[in-house]
Amino acid sequence: MTTSIHNPDQYMASLRQIVGQGRKRIGFLIGAGVPAGLLAANGKDPLIPVAAGLTDLVLTALAPVYGETLQAIKKELKNPNIENILSRVRSLAGVIGTTPVHKLDGKGYETLGKAICEEIGKIVNQTLPSGSTTYSNLVNWISGTDREHPIEIFTTNYDLLFEQALERAKVSYFDGFTGGNAPFFDPSSVASNDLPPRWVRLWKLHGSVCWDSNDRGEIVRIPGSKSTHLVFPEHLKYDQTQKAPYSALFDRLRSFLMTQDTLLIASGFSFADAHVSARIDECLTANPSASVFAFQFRALAGEPFACDIARRRPNVSVYAPDKALINGVEAPWVPGDPPTRDWGPIRAGYWGIEPGIVDAHFLLGNSAQLATFLASSRSEQTFTILSPTTSGGGAPA
Repeated sequence: MTTSIHNPDQYMASLRQIVGQGRKRIGFLIGAGVPAGLLAANGKDPLIPVAAGLTDLVLTALAPVYGETLQAIKKELKNPNIENILSRVRSLAGVIGTTPVHKLDGKGYETLGKAICEEIGKIVNQTLPSGSTTYSNLVNWISGTDREHPIEIFTTNYDLLFEQALERAKVSYFDGFTGGNAPFFDPSSVASNDLPPRWVRLWKLHGSVCWDSNDRGEIVRIPGSKSTHLVFPEHLKYDQTQKAPYSALFDRLRSFLMTQDTLLIASGFSFADAHVSARIDECLTANPSASVFAFQFRALAGEPFACDIARRRPNVSVYAPDKALINGVEAPWVPGDPPTRDWGPIRAGYWGIEPGIVDAHFLLGNSAQLATFLASSRSEQTFTILSPTTSGGGAPA
């Protein structure tokens, strides 16, 4: 009986060549695990928590006024994270009118929905730490090579960490908004995608802490807004999704994946978001030349959503610390002979021992290590193993 294995040297040598050349059409799918890997000022807590931590913080803040109502809503939901709670609150605001449910009427739920968004905004609107971070290293890689195609970043995160990293490095980017005073969303520019390749495309699939509504009901980008447009798009009414940026941004994800010979690199993303995963699944079925490389923080057995799509779509590869699922084949990592005599420092960037873990394993599920690997792909510099407790790259939400 033949036992399958996956050689990380083989796959990472190929990836290093792809990302170092600047000719491939490359995009990123960034989830909550990336900012959760950065540390807050106290040196212990994540800068921005994943869904479970965010839910606890928001519910605690609102408990003095809305505790009984929120606990009742939690009991009704199968997965009571803050996005699902917000979706239920908004649904109740739209249907119950003056009839109280869990002690609030429609107007009360409308007020509660705004309060939830404001609390989310307070928590996630953080400043990117100075020095080397996942974000700064990724931006350094993006800006360090002349490219035939723009880098496109798709993120479900609400924070402004990418914006800060890009602006600190003076890298031009486009997020779908245009204007100076209160930038407005321009779907035609998103669809045409005709800016120069050196401009990064930054697509906020679930909204942003700086999105707000003007007096005409249009979504505009205003620093310091009250974060009233943080949403889980599939829970919006049809007319809302057509007026808001969400439809155009998901169409952009579809357009990217339907383009020939594209690569989408996922980091800090669990694939539990059914709306995003369904769009990826649909596009990879229609376009076999597109590929998704999913770098996962947990062991392969702990990544059921990523593995589910990879077992059905051979153009999805899941790279976990202990195993990989590539071309539909699940197998453990087993390094082989180094491809070159000087390969040792390069291997140290994706294979090794981290603090607190005895066995050597695949490292790029740590998003900070992935960003360093990408940044180093365009040079001969050696790699430094980064600790997930200090450098960023936590588990996805």
